[in-house]
Amino acid sequence: MEDTFKIIFDGIEEKKQIVLDAERHIWKHPESGYKEWKTHAYLKERYEELGYTLHEMGDIPGFYTDVDTGREGPTVAIFGELDSLVIPEHPECDKETGAVHACGHNCQSAGLLGVAIGLKAPHALDALCGRIRLIAVPAEELIETDFRYDLMKKGIIHYLCGKPEFIYRGVLDGVDMAMMLHAGGGDKLTCPKGSNGFMLKTAEFIGKSAHAGGSPQNGINALYAANTAMTAANALRETFVDNEHIRFHPIISEGGTSINAIPNRVKLESYLRGATVEAIKTNSVKINRAFAGAAVAMGCKLILKDAHGAAPRYNDTNFLDVLTEAGKMLLPEDRVVMSDGFATGCSDMGDVSSLMPAIHPHIGGVIGIGHGTNYFIKDPYLTCVVGAKVLAATAALLLINGAEKAKNVIANKKIVYQSKEEYLKAIDSITAEYDVVKYTSEGSAELKYSN
Repeated sequence: MEDTFKIIFDGIEEKKQIVLDAERHIWKHPESGYKEWKTHAYLKERYEELGYTLHEMGDIPGFYTDVDTGREGPTVAIFGELDSLVIPEHPECDKETGAVHACGHNCQSAGLLGVAIGLKAPHALDALCGRIRLIAVPAEELIETDFRYDLMKKGIIHYLCGKPEFIYRGVLDGVDMAMMLHAGGGDKLTCPKGSNGFMLKTAEFIGKSAHAGGSPQNGINALYAANTAMTAANALRETFVDNEHIRFHPIISEGGTSINAIPNRVKLESYLRGATVEAIKTNSVKINRAFAGAAVAMGCKLILKDAHGAAPRYNDTNFLDVLTEAGKMLLPEDRVVMSDGFATGCSDMGDVSSLMPAIHPHIGGVIGIGHGTNYFIKDPYLTCVVGAKVLAATAALLLINGAEKAKNVIANKKIVYQSKEEYLKAIDSITAEYDVVKYTSEGSAELKYSN
């Protein structure tokens, strides 16, 4: 058993420069979701140099490859995310696109490559059974929504985020459990018990333009309607239940085109985050109602669009025990910390955890604020090389000794949906579009903002 881990660790260490080079290359060539073609091509070349056969998606970036031990057993998936954020103010962003890996997904991709290296070491698989599926997945960060909705209209994608899309495409068919490792601050390996999910909400207020100085009385100000909507939504915050962890943070992505004209079209976008799907849906109706009232107050039309973003994430307790054991092989005990806390950020790894035992821990090595202009990779060796060893060791612990630990995790799993079909039906039920206000000839208004 000890030889298995030494073989894997030594294999990663011997070729660590490939991992570190990948981290720097991807950092310097960031691409946002469903646009990660250069990253895809770079990683494809590295994996094929290692002897892997890739299953590519074709019309979107991303791929997977299977490491088969040749012996029957469970299948463990390991994810690495490809996409960047867009933060034009970041000093190291792409100057043309504003893209930057200010959430550390470059480290995930490099770390997954490190796992691939370790599993290719001679005799690394001798004591294991089952399969390990390595998955390079796009589009975790839900940004640039118009671009993604356009992909949906063209039939290229069915879901806005990458993991739901990969689930839909069958990439997780036959997979029994899944994990990934996210870059984080400090120097520890950490994981909370779970985190929020979210839906994407888009509101388009449609008024009537007019000369802002000469005849504003002839216009209907869509910007004032949007401002009123945000005020009404803010007034709902005291109704948010504390342990449901509701977060609502709208932006005005289109606010008018000419300063001398009454704005006739204003677009507002936001996530609505929450700890459960039920809490998200309940509060979505409240916010839609507030927006509908604001539209009527100003005499605007209103188009509301809701779409699934990511499901709430539940980190499997027994799976975390295996991660903890792996982490203590590589880090001092006080640097391996599993907590009972709940994170209010989101990840589409939550969708995976709805279907199978899954974990989404963090490993240190970065500095600055996540999604901020001061975010940088300080210790790529820890984040990528040690991180790769942690993931590979966790997979080996699961699949060694006849996959005893993996079978225990599977036998005691607690999941939300019993099938992919049930899951897809549930997230599809979130997606809706409402032409909210119908004005009658008598001067009244009819509203529809929920199913």
